[in-house]
Amino acid sequence: MGYEFTVMSADIDERAIRKDKPEELVKALAEAKAEAIKLKIHGECAPDGNQTTLLITSDQVMVSKGTIRERPRSAEEAREFIKGYSDDRAFAVNFVLVTNLSTGTTKGGWDIPEIKFHHIPDEFIDRVVNQGDMTCVAGGLKLTHPSVLPFIKELRSRSSKETHKGAHS
Repeated sequence: MGYEFTVMSADIDERAIRKDKPEELVKALAEAKAEAIKLKIHGECAPDGNQTTLLITSDQVMVSKGTIRERPRSAEEAREFIKGYSDDRAFAVNFVLVTNLSTGTTKGGWDIPEIKFHHIPDEFIDRVVNQGDMTCVAGGLKLTHPSVLPFIKELRSRSSKETHKGAHS
């Protein structure tokens, strides 16, 4: 489409930001990432005034059995997360924030698909936990990986909301 992208890490301590509700947590994390990146680029690669520059930040957590699950801290925690999904369901709570760096205007929204799982065998869980790269995401399991797809019984969007903020003064 002709867009040029620059990928940057916000380098924030995500575990320092806490909210009780998953929707509030992912929104707060996406906003904190946006603020951190705006501070990083202020001066070093500030947006050209003649072009619209958009900053896109996001975050995701999984919610299973009413508990927010971020990136697992250990292999054992990843194993526990994945076992909890077996023959059950979870929600992937996502928030995406788009900031117009020229005007300061932001728009964001949630996507919260419900994922229903088939039985996930212990052998599969052991294999993906030992791989490591499959469990380094929120909820401890890369849902888009081809080896995970046979264990997903159903995927459907639960809700979508939108929020708007005007330019910052």
